[in-house]
Amino acid sequence: MSASVPYRIATPAPRVRLGRLALKALGGLPGWAQRLIGGKPIVIDGQRLHPELQVLARLLNAGSGTDLADLPPERGRAVLDLDASIFGGKPRPCDLESITIPTDEGPVPARLYRPSGTRPAGLVVYFHGGGWVLGSLDSHDSACSFLAERAEVCVLSVDYRLAPEHPFPAGVNDAVAAFRFAVRHAEDLGVDPSAIAVGGDSAGGNLAAVVANTTARTGERAPALQVLIVPATDLSTKRASYRHFGDGYFLTDKHMDWYKDQYLNDAGEALDPRVSPLLAEDLSGLPPAYVAVAGFDVLRDEGIAYARRLREAGVQTVLRVHPDLIHPFSAALGAGRACSEATLEIATAIRFGLAHASLERSTS
Repeated sequence: MSASVPYRIATPAPRVRLGRLALKALGGLPGWAQRLIGGKPIVIDGQRLHPELQVLARLLNAGSGTDLADLPPERGRAVLDLDASIFGGKPRPCDLESITIPTDEGPVPARLYRPSGTRPAGLVVYFHGGGWVLGSLDSHDSACSFLAERAEVCVLSVDYRLAPEHPFPAGVNDAVAAFRFAVRHAEDLGVDPSAIAVGGDSAGGNLAAVVANTTARTGERAPALQVLIVPATDLSTKRASYRHFGDGYFLTDKHMDWYKDQYLNDAGEALDPRVSPLLAEDLSGLPPAYVAVAGFDVLRDEGIAYARRLREAGVQTVLRVHPDLIHPFSAALGAGRACSEATLEIATAIRFGLAHASLERSTS
């Protein structure tokens, strides 16, 4: 395995600490106070936004910050990392290592989270969100440490190449290579090779789905489980959820257009199943899937559609729709109890899914 080194946790900046304290205070308010701040309940398409997130959405929409889609990618990445360090909350205690994954197209940085004081039940190769353009190991530090601690698994967070510097299929190639690396080096990582999952949120959920499909089709060892959190599954069209939630709930219609323009070399690539896994002709034989969808999300309908197609293809699939949450709730653990509780469900699914995979191997 490529040499790994301990990762040093940086002390958060005062702005980050103050932001986390403010969010914690808002989240700790009684329901009546949150409703007073958030205003009249927001009900769209039969769904009612959670009071905690209605307060958050109101504060975000009242701000005068520049839209991420109006910034150069490098500046957008810095803004997202800062916002994520606030809204993600304080990372959980884990043993951390920085790892370099060698690939045919160059080294890929990664960060390994190992739960403290317990033998890991398996490993999740995790791909961060950010529209294939933004996001980093740091932006998803809290989410990955939360999953490692609560699921009692190792999490290998992958810093895949980003567009527009590295458009499709660079990110896909890095994601597939990272999973294959984890399988080859499972013993070095201290995990059962039959208990390795892929997971990710948003664009990362897209990459996780593509990795599961790619490895299953080539006949190699596929993931034991695919964990798709608010995934993008079809860039070729816009479903009704774009119309309902296209503005005001963090991920916007404008953002998705910008991400697509940065990620793809031409519009026709949206029809490639490695870009839009929902368009794959055959989804049979894929690993079991846990698909978590937020109600107030432009990607809601395509996430639901993908889960349904998996089920129709005979894939064991759990679809969990959180009708009162926004995109990407798993990266907003500092925003209140609702996001943490939903992400805890994901951690529980990972724990039991990988434990089941290990049990099946031992009894076969």
